[in-house]
Amino acid sequence: MTAVDTWTPADIPDQSGRTVLVTGPTVGGLGHFTALELARRGARIVLAGRSRAKLDETVRVIGAEAPSASLETVELDLSALSSVRRAAAEVAGLGAIDVLVNNAGVMGTPYHRTADGLELQMATNHFGPFLLTGLLLPQLAASAAARVVTVSSQMHRIARTAPLGDPHVQEGRYQRWPVYGGSKLANLLFTYELDRRLRRAELPVKALAAHPGFASTHLAANGQYGRSTGGRASILDAAIKAFSPNTAAQGAWPTLMAATADLPGATYCGPRGIAEWSGPPQVTTSNKLSYDETAQRRLWQLSQDVTGITYP
Repeated sequence: MTAVDTWTPADIPDQSGRTVLVTGPTVGGLGHFTALELARRGARIVLAGRSRAKLDETVRVIGAEAPSASLETVELDLSALSSVRRAAAEVAGLGAIDVLVNNAGVMGTPYHRTADGLELQMATNHFGPFLLTGLLLPQLAASAAARVVTVSSQMHRIARTAPLGDPHVQEGRYQRWPVYGGSKLANLLFTYELDRRLRRAELPVKALAAHPGFASTHLAANGQYGRSTGGRASILDAAIKAFSPNTAAQGAWPTLMAATADLPGATYCGPRGIAEWSGPPQVTTSNKLSYDETAQRRLWQLSQDVTGITYP
């Protein structure tokens, strides 16, 4: 097997017979390219996204590039816990799941409370994936060697504290970027605690995380303006594309490495370039706070209380 320090997508092994669920597969984004590469190698791909129209578009685009791709879709809005439960119930009929890629997220959004009373970024980036993973855990455990890969960000490093306050209450002035950083820190706290619990339970599932570096996606424009085209959204989207050292396809490489390379649980993958902005993927480390086991346990308990799920 190729050493992980020289990993490229060419090292992805045959995925025939494996089922991979990818959240947030909008065309042009990290989820799209993650799904595409795994579909090319024979995996059955379950695309989970908010919009039926966008799901259909992703199916068309991937189908055009990988005509033999096995693609299924499920509507999923991670910001709504009821939608997560409905989607998980629909996916229950698909049998064992070999890889769950918690890719979907929002970034830098204006202040908004969801129907569950949660701040939008934490709801979408952490609480929704926490619930989804827990609901799908029996199907993951049914695989001989499953993985949960959660996509974080270098922005987790701006979080000064773990997001452990009452998620139904806004303390002080809302600051979108520190909140985003906190949600990405939550991804890592969740991953490390999940992997520890999986090992303790002796389940055949690993939890890993990845970050894309600075990749050319629509995430920033969608977060700021709720769209990627039209007026200021188009200007921001064009600027991101002009200055991003990574294409979205390259940004998906660390996720693909985490999903397929021979790696232990609790591994974090990201680009190897300066400040981890771009370049081939590598095994890396997150900030000190993300490894705080007390914070990991406290966030886990908080997440169970918020979502109403206790992991089996």
